[in-house]
Amino acid sequence: MAAGSGPMGADSEKSPTLLERVWAWLHRTFPERQIYIRSDGRVQFFTFGPSLQATLAGLVLIFLGWVAFATVNVVFKDRIIAAKDHRFQQMQSAYENRVADLQISYDELNGALVGAEDKFKAAADALTAKQNAISGFLNRKGQMEAAISARGAGDSPATEVPVSADQGVAADSVGFTGATVPSDTEDDPDSSLAVMPGPAVPQPRTEKNTKASLLDRALKQVETMASALLDRRAPSPLQIRAAFAQHPALKALADQTARVASLGNQETGLMSETELALDGDVGLLRSAVKRTGINPDQFLKKVTAAEGVGGPEIPLDQVHVEGIADPVFDQAYLRAGAVMSELDALSSEMSHIPFTTPVVGAAFDRSSGFGARIDPFTGHYAFHPGLDFAGPWGAAVTATAPGVVVFAGNRGGYGNMVEIDHGFGVHTRYGHLSKITVAVGAKVGKGSVVGRMGSTGRSTGPHVHYEVWYDNIVRDPSNFIEAGRHVL
Repeated sequence: MAAGSGPMGADSEKSPTLLERVWAWLHRTFPERQIYIRSDGRVQFFTFGPSLQATLAGLVLIFLGWVAFATVNVVFKDRIIAAKDHRFQQMQSAYENRVADLQISYDELNGALVGAEDKFKAAADALTAKQNAISGFLNRKGQMEAAISARGAGDSPATEVPVSADQGVAADSVGFTGATVPSDTEDDPDSSLAVMPGPAVPQPRTEKNTKASLLDRALKQVETMASALLDRRAPSPLQIRAAFAQHPALKALADQTARVASLGNQETGLMSETELALDGDVGLLRSAVKRTGINPDQFLKKVTAAEGVGGPEIPLDQVHVEGIADPVFDQAYLRAGAVMSELDALSSEMSHIPFTTPVVGAAFDRSSGFGARIDPFTGHYAFHPGLDFAGPWGAAVTATAPGVVVFAGNRGGYGNMVEIDHGFGVHTRYGHLSKITVAVGAKVGKGSVVGRMGSTGRSTGPHVHYEVWYDNIVRDPSNFIEAGRHVL
């Protein structure tokens, strides 16, 4: 039987454990040693086993390591401290840089927020100022339209004023009440006008002030330098855009600012549309005046010459609406105001023009027209300088426009006649009256009774002969009446 074939041979062939291998290595490295000591003929020995040797070796290694560590600390102490200080300074510098970056970010954010708030406030203030300006403009327009309506409806009721036996009616017996439009000082205070600062245009026979111009240049240079310094301190547009990108709330505020600004642009468009509408009204009034055969420009020159106007000429680009920094809106507002002033002047001008008939009602009939006709007395062709309105005897005959009575009495073929001066070369005549109810010098309003219908003078029956004169030339009253249908 073989030696390794049994169970005992299989166990002996098993590999040793880790502890057994360590123990074997320890015995090989640290074999048992003996130290002999001889003294006075006596010999003593000490035995050092593997475990004791290994323990002593470990203690020696630990001691040597500690000695080395202490030696390094003593020798390189300064370097270690310097390295620690350098590392601390790096950490402190990084912390300070981070704090500085945060401060810069905060300043940029704060600057962007302040800028956004300022823009929003400026846009809101501009919108409010525009709305106030438009409100004042519309108030003024409403007052002007009320004045025009008052002029069109008549300035006094059609009442009869008896004539005194001695001198007739006093000059103020029939009041002439003209509606007035409030001046610019009565408008909304927020829509008042102010002249923009700018170089003064030299007037005729005046010389330029050289010293003043040099001072202005110096002041402008100082203002430019100050603005540049302020701009340097302010956040750049790139920084502001970056802040907007990082903070959605700022972007929302910017969007609202843009929305308010767009509303302000709509107000500008509204003023432009108002200007066009007013310009259309001016065109209608001018067309109505032209229908009568009167040149509106020449007539307006007569009105302005009589009233007296003037003043320095200031271009519109040097004028702005107070509280509004939008030149486009300013120009639209000023142009609309100019057109409205022209409309007001035209309406005032038209108050002197007779656009109505001297009699109103179904009981009256136009019996004869203006121009050539067969004369009812001679049977020959003759010129008829007015319109005849037939009606019942004693019916009221009224003034077709406000004015002053310049004749009241009998005048040949006119019979009893009243002539009214409406100003600026416009006169009207009312003939064949059975009774005159006004006296020379009396002021009458539109619709005031000036007499009673009759058949005095060269007349075949009760009617009123109505004439319109302009610049001492008789005009066709039909043109005036037809034009009045388009404006009254």
